[in-house]
Amino acid sequence: MNSDNSNRVLYMLKSRGPLGTRVLAHALGITEVGARQHLAKLHGEDLVTFDDQAGEVGRPKRMWRLTTKGHARFPDTHGDLTVSLIAGIRSVFGEAGLDRLIEARQEAMATTYRQAMEPYPNLGDRVGVLTRLRTVEGYMAELEPQADGSFLLIENHCPICAAAKTCQGFCRSELELFQAAFGGDVSVTRQEHLLSEGRRCVYRIARRAATINQARDKGPIPRVYDTEMT
Repeated sequence: MNSDNSNRVLYMLKSRGPLGTRVLAHALGITEVGARQHLAKLHGEDLVTFDDQAGEVGRPKRMWRLTTKGHARFPDTHGDLTVSLIAGIRSVFGEAGLDRLIEARQEAMATTYRQAMEPYPNLGDRVGVLTRLRTVEGYMAELEPQADGSFLLIENHCPICAAAKTCQGFCRSELELFQAAFGGDVSVTRQEHLLSEGRRCVYRIARRAATINQARDKGPIPRVYDTEMT
């Protein structure tokens, strides 16, 4: 059995949430029988489980999802070491010292993000740059343009989850980091939160109303999103 397809099943369930066998098979380009074989193997390894949901017609629809062990296949970045370091910083420097560390990290990352986005005045392109940077950092990030001109930055994985659970300041810092990177003419709000019973973290990024009105006063508003970046 192709282990690559099994890993792709895990990836899809991590990034998309619960899925049916037919959807998985279609996405993998294999038969439903093949998809069931991969799911049976993963189920036997306690990496996936399922819920049977009542369908409109016929038997219940089986929806597959990752188990705790399955989620652990997408590990926190050096989680145990990070937690240990946070405890040490707290012990030696106190909460104030830990806050200073988080602020320094936030400022350094905001500078990196701003520099990477600087060549792209278009908001959609800037969010696209951030999406790619976050993916490289291990967040399994995706970008979804919205009908109202805003964008959703979706992070399907948190490589600093252990640190965030130990110190909530890291989560607060992420939101402040994005806001600092985009500047005052853009609003950033968190719509889903992994540590608040969410399956992932989702941020809505949009131009502020005042900025849009100023642009209208000056003339036509340029396109908001371009999927092709040079």
